[in-house]
Amino acid sequence: MNKDALVIGLALFAMFFGAGNLIFPPFLGLESGDQWPIGLACFVFVDVVISCIGVVAINRAGGSILSIEGVLGKRAALVLNTAAILCTGVIIASPRTAATTYEMSIAPLLGDQIGLLPFSLLFFAVVLLLTLRPVRIVDIVGKVLTPVLVAGIVVMVAAGIATPLGPVGAPETATVVADGISAGYQTMDILAVVGFALIVQESVRAAGYADGKSQLSVTARASLVACVLLTLVYGGLTYLGATAATVVPADVNQATLITLITEQLMGRTGLMVLGVVVGFACLTTAVGLVGATAAYVERITDRRVGYRAALIAVVVIALLICNLGLTTIISLAAPVLSVICPPFMITVVLLLFRRHIRSTWTFKGAALAAVGASLLLTAHDLTGAFAFVEAAPLYVFGFSWLPPALIGAAAGALLGRRFDGRAPLPRP
Repeated sequence: MNKDALVIGLALFAMFFGAGNLIFPPFLGLESGDQWPIGLACFVFVDVVISCIGVVAINRAGGSILSIEGVLGKRAALVLNTAAILCTGVIIASPRTAATTYEMSIAPLLGDQIGLLPFSLLFFAVVLLLTLRPVRIVDIVGKVLTPVLVAGIVVMVAAGIATPLGPVGAPETATVVADGISAGYQTMDILAVVGFALIVQESVRAAGYADGKSQLSVTARASLVACVLLTLVYGGLTYLGATAATVVPADVNQATLITLITEQLMGRTGLMVLGVVVGFACLTTAVGLVGATAAYVERITDRRVGYRAALIAVVVIALLICNLGLTTIISLAAPVLSVICPPFMITVVLLLFRRHIRSTWTFKGAALAAVGASLLLTAHDLTGAFAFVEAAPLYVFGFSWLPPALIGAAAGALLGRRFDGRAPLPRP
C-alpha cells in the first residue's frame, strides 16, 4: 500500500462518512440485538462494498461523468441522474441534514426552548447565504471536522467496548437482513458514487499517475482503504447500538439513540462536542448538496432556470420537508430509495465489466428490469397487495430485484446481438 493510495483512501473515507451516516448503524445494532453482525454485514455490503466497487468501476470505464449516460443512453441517464440529485439535494438528504442537526445538536442541549421550525429557518438561511456567496470557511470546517468526528467516534467505541452499556439481547425485529439493506440504502452513498469517482480520479492524476493501469491500481487500493475504515467504524457503532437496548427508551429514534449513547459513555461534555461537530458537518454537507442541485438544474434546463432561482426553490422545498421531522423523513425515504438504488447498483457493478460487455442493451435491460422489480417489491411492502413476490429468490435477503435485473441484462445482451450486431462497446 503506497502513500498516495492511503491518502486518497482517507479522503474517500471522509467523503462517504458524513454526519448523517452516523445515525443508522447504532439503530441497526439496537434492532438486531445479538444478530448485529448479520445486520452489519448487509449494511456494509450495500453501503460500503457496492459504493467502493462503483468508484473503481466508473474509473475503469473512463471516469467521466458521462459513464452512465454512455451505457444507458441520454434519456435514461437523465431520468436516473435527476432522481438521484433530487433525493440527495432536495427530497431526502438536505432536509435530513437540518433535522439531524436539530435532533443531535439542539434538542439534547436546549430541549424545547427552540422548535424545529425556527431552527430550520435559521439553518437554511445560513445555507442559502453560504451557497450564494461561497467562502473558504466551508471547506476548512469540512476538512477539520471529519477528523474530529472520527476521533470522537473511535474514543466512544473504545469506551463502549471496555465498559458495555448493557448486555446484548435478542433481536427486536424479525427482518435483520432486510433492515441492514434498507439502512444501507438510507445512507445514499451509492447515489454519490459518480461524483466521488470523479474526485478520486482527479486526485490520482494530480498525484502523478498518467497511464490508465496505474490510475486504476491506485484507485482500487484507495477504495480498499476506505472500505476497511468504513467497515471498522460502522462495526463499532453497530455494536454500541446492540449494547444500548436496556438503557434507552423503547420508542427512541435514530438521532436520539446516538446522543443517548454518547452521553452515557462520554458525559455531558462529550454530548456537547458531538452536537457542535455534527451541526457544522451537516451545515457544510447541506451547502454542498443544495449548491450541486441548483447547478444541475441550471445545466439540464440550459440556463432557462438560473442558479439563484433554482437554489431558492431547492432551499424552500428542503425547509418544508425538514419540518416533517427526522423520523418521518427517514420513513418516507425508504420506499423512494428502494426503487432508485437498485438500478444504480446494477449499473455501476456492470460498469466494472464494461470491456467484456458487447452492447449497451445489456446495461439498459438490467437497469429497466431492476426498476420494474423494485417498483413491484416496494408496492408490496407498502400495501401487501402482491404476496407472490415473497416467493421470489433472495426475497428474505432484500435482493429479490437482482434475479430480474440479471435476466434483464441477459435479454438486453440478446437484443444487442440482434440490433447492434457483434460490434463491441467503444473503449473508454
